[in-house]
Amino acid sequence: MNLALIVIDVQRGLFEPAPADADAVIERINALSAKARQAGAPVIFVQHERADDLAPESDAWALHPALVVEQGDHRIRKATPDSFLRTGLDEVLSFCGVEAVVLCGYATEFCVDTTTRSAAAHGYHVLLAADAHTTHDKPHADAGRIREHHNATLPAIRSFGVSIRALPADGIAFAA
Repeated sequence: MNLALIVIDVQRGLFEPAPADADAVIERINALSAKARQAGAPVIFVQHERADDLAPESDAWALHPALVVEQGDHRIRKATPDSFLRTGLDEVLSFCGVEAVVLCGYATEFCVDTTTRSAAAHGYHVLLAADAHTTHDKPHADAGRIREHHNATLPAIRSFGVSIRALPADGIAFAA
């Protein structure tokens, strides 16, 4: 099955202050992107934009400086929690012959959750890198509990007709 890696919203302005486990999450994302590139799988960086605090081309909008980005990686801009909505992501994946996506990034309960559901709705099998997505603590739950909740509930969705699985990043392989 042809895979692509999608890194969601790992941007300077969203990581200041740093969300939970930020350094380890970025390290895992870099390991995933290296494995994807080695296998010839597309690596796609999605960047959220808002006029007030994530203006396109601003320092806050920029990808986090610890991310390893290489020539040939794809860049997608979005303005909603859904990385597919009005972005061209589906067209890029289709052009590349992708059947399944590996998702990671920020924010677990918003953009990662919404993109997971949207990917499945678009017919892509989803591998959620269970330890390579993060968020900030919220009044109702800390970031670890939010991540744990989504790693448990998203794979329970069966109605899209494709699989959604949550696996540790080091357990995800990209076929060569």
